[in-house]
Amino acid sequence: QVQLVESGGGLVQPGGSLRLSCAASGIIFSIYTMGWYRQAPGKQRELVASITSSSRQNYADSVKGRFTISRDNVKKTVYLQMNSLEPEDTAVYYCNSVLGGVAFWGQGTQVTVSA
Repeated sequence: QVQLVESGGGLVQPGGSLRLSCAASGIIFSIYTMGWYRQAPGKQRELVASITSSSRQNYADSVKGRFTISRDNVKKTVYLQMNSLEPEDTAVYYCNSVLGGVAFWGQGTQVTVSA
C-alpha cells in the first residue's frame, strides 16, 4: 500500500520560512519523480517543484529563488524548503510521486502566510 504523508505546514508571517516533508512508503522511492503541488481556494492545483530520480529539479516561476526541493532516498523523504514566503503562497500543499504515468498523492498540508 502506497502512502505519502506530508508534515511541516502551518501559519507563518510574510517573509518567513517553512520546511515541508513528505515521507513515502510502499514504493521504490529512489526511482520515482517526486513533486510538490499546491491548491489555493478557488484555484486549480499547480506544480510547485519536482525532483527526478537523478535529482534534476524543476520549479514554478513563482517560487524560483525562494523554494528548494530535495530528497533523501535513504529516509524515503522529499522536502520543500520555503523561504521569503508571501501571502500568495497560501494553499494546501500536496506531495506527489510519479513513475511511468502512475501517480500517487498525499493528503495535503495547509500553509498559511499571513500577518
